[in-house]
Amino acid sequence: MKVKGLRWWIIGLVCLATIINYIDRSALGIMWPEMQKDLGLTEEDYAWIINIFTITYAAGKFISGWVYDKVGTKIGFVISIFFWSLASLLHFFAKGLASLGLYRGILGVSEAGNWPGAVKNNAEWFPIKERAIAQGIFNAGAAIGSIVAAPTIAKLFEGYGWRWSFIIIGVIGFLWIIPWLIFNKKQPKEHPWITDKEKDLILAGRSQTNQEEDNNKGLHLLEILKHKEAWGILASRFFIEPIWWLFVFWMPIYLNKQYGFNVKEIGLYAWFPYVGAAIGSIAGGWYVQKLMKKLSLDKARKRVIAIGGAIIFVAIIGAILFANTPEKFVSFVFIVLFGFQFSISNIQTLSSDILKSKSVGSLAGLAGTIGAISVAIMNFIIPKITTVSYTPAFIILAVLAPLSVLSIFVLIKEIKPIKEK
Repeated sequence: MKVKGLRWWIIGLVCLATIINYIDRSALGIMWPEMQKDLGLTEEDYAWIINIFTITYAAGKFISGWVYDKVGTKIGFVISIFFWSLASLLHFFAKGLASLGLYRGILGVSEAGNWPGAVKNNAEWFPIKERAIAQGIFNAGAAIGSIVAAPTIAKLFEGYGWRWSFIIIGVIGFLWIIPWLIFNKKQPKEHPWITDKEKDLILAGRSQTNQEEDNNKGLHLLEILKHKEAWGILASRFFIEPIWWLFVFWMPIYLNKQYGFNVKEIGLYAWFPYVGAAIGSIAGGWYVQKLMKKLSLDKARKRVIAIGGAIIFVAIIGAILFANTPEKFVSFVFIVLFGFQFSISNIQTLSSDILKSKSVGSLAGLAGTIGAISVAIMNFIIPKITTVSYTPAFIILAVLAPLSVLSIFVLIKEIKPIKEK
């Protein structure tokens, strides 16, 4: 049996895994107003809990990047989604801060694998010119997951309460493993279902660096860090990641605190900004692919990243000055998340642009770890600087956007495969 466009089926399943990933992680923030009452917790406890997730997520990015390079994307994804689905189920048994923190920690370390796994998967299944659009489809899963999460979790909570809601979303993850093992049998070069035309497209469209990898080992992390291009990727992720995560973690809390929203009302409003994120994911990948028809990879990637950074900056300033109603607030966040995903699809792809695929997971994982550390720092700061207003937090995010763009322009002279000894 031959399947036309097999690579798109594979990235579709990765996108679906990402949707499940975001439903699982978003559930806590959406149901927090009621969980807080049941478990006798405070907003400061919430900051600790999400930072337990963030810190274990940071460690998980680094660990899983190495694991994916060792066991491959097929088994790597199975390991990741099995344990994060199990962690979701365990939330049913939460009794207080300690147990909830433990389950969020398991969730964090296991959910982290989705990102370096997706970058590595795209390096294996897509030619260079299609990787940004593939990354955009994958990243759209994060936005779609957030869009679906708010109303879905609110509805599940209304019907079953918060404990059984975690059980239901955990079961969904286990079911995903079945089609993944069916479709992702082998690498493109050996897959029995791939057409000759698609196989030739994938192999011919990879860099010479990628094609020579099969009989070679990947670089050790210390060898990767000898290249300033790697540091450009790490710095960019450090600066840009808090922009996304502040809204994922804190927007439900902001709507509850600022406007007195309950779980149902949060579900009605919190999904809308992620529509912008979904559009931005696809648009960023599509636009860079269009630019690459007339510009080099370097110029195309950098132009799209810069445009996304500018959109983020302008939209955050607009939110600070004009967002005096919940409708205006979520509209400005819509634009912020559009700009973020417009850029991030290309930033995340940089690891596969400069390294062999056997080394991609390690750099992508470390970049995710660095980004998560930055998010953890922000999560500790937020409760301290938002006692009166969230404006100081928004100002910080506005500054971070151009710093992320500058990191790439300054440290990566040209986006191309680096020469390895």
